[in-house]
Amino acid sequence: MLASDIRALRKARSMTLAEIALKLGRSIGWLSQVERGLSIPSLGDLRAFAELFEVPVSLFFSHDVPDESECGVIVRAGRRRALGTTESGLIEELLSPDLGGSFEMLRSVFAPGAELAEHALRPTEEAGYVVSGIFEIEIAGNWHRLEVGDSFRFENKPFRWRNPGTEPAVVIWTVSPPVY
Repeated sequence: MLASDIRALRKARSMTLAEIALKLGRSIGWLSQVERGLSIPSLGDLRAFAELFEVPVSLFFSHDVPDESECGVIVRAGRRRALGTTESGLIEELLSPDLGGSFEMLRSVFAPGAELAEHALRPTEEAGYVVSGIFEIEIAGNWHRLEVGDSFRFENKPFRWRNPGTEPAVVIWTVSPPVY
């Protein structure tokens, strides 16, 4: 799982093994072995990967799957990988088993008053469904207020979000290709 996640993050950012190896101060061979699951990076290496890919280091820590037949297929509610912190106003849980597929699915919980102040622009197609709360998203300069049951989709457009409500907003968010 770790190997495929690192490979997926590298590919999502259109980076070569040589570019990553240079930035990490490691050999291409070592990186290739990590991506194939033949070498296991140290905690320091995982921190370097997290910084390079701009993801939380917690992304690289998976929970044991008690039933081997579920590995890479099923994610149990109590075994999701949590991303983000309460300080950021956004906690996300990876609903997908890993980042190796053509998309990732996240359960995003936006704290009351939380916002992404600066626009984000990713080379992705994204969609979301509001499970609870009030969620506002600006897509390409237009603000949209979404409530329970509403959904959205956009591709390669600048966006930002906010939760103007007094309760957490929960959004199931899908991103293709995976970028976390």
